[in-house]
Amino acid sequence: MFQGILIAGFGGQGVLSMGQLLAYAGMKENKHVAWIPSYGPEMRGGTANCGVTISDQPISSPVVSEPTVLIAMNRPSLEKFEPAVVPGGLILVNSSLINIKTKRTDVRTVYVPANDLAEELGNGKVANNIILGVLLELTGVVSTDSVLEALKDVLPPKRHNLIPINRDALEKGRELAINER
Repeated sequence: MFQGILIAGFGGQGVLSMGQLLAYAGMKENKHVAWIPSYGPEMRGGTANCGVTISDQPISSPVVSEPTVLIAMNRPSLEKFEPAVVPGGLILVNSSLINIKTKRTDVRTVYVPANDLAEELGNGKVANNIILGVLLELTGVVSTDSVLEALKDVLPPKRHNLIPINRDALEKGRELAINER
């Protein structure tokens, strides 16, 4: 099993924390992992992306230049990174903020209204974990239980009160993916 996942959006969308959750969850499952963040100088609103590699084998390079999965949280990210996804790969599109369709016919694309569903749950900041739930269900890259455990490591203790809403967001994404099959 090898997954090279590229997660891209703008600052404040939880792009980097989504990558951290995947990396920590992979470590909890004794997998080989790499996480490389990349972001602009702005605190919020600037570009942000990260590459996450999760594998059963040692990782030769942590750079995700040919992702098997792209999570695009905004339109500029989709337009920039869509061509890099390997044929047969998966693109998850935050359709709440992206009003275009992918151009690729050699990949699977799933449109996830992540922000809309997060608002329905009562917290717009969990859109990232809705789309993460879709990823977990469609790929099985790591388990939901491992991601929930990783939340305790990624969130500072004063934010552990947010774990239940994040669990709900992951579950909402998983349900959406089950219906997508």
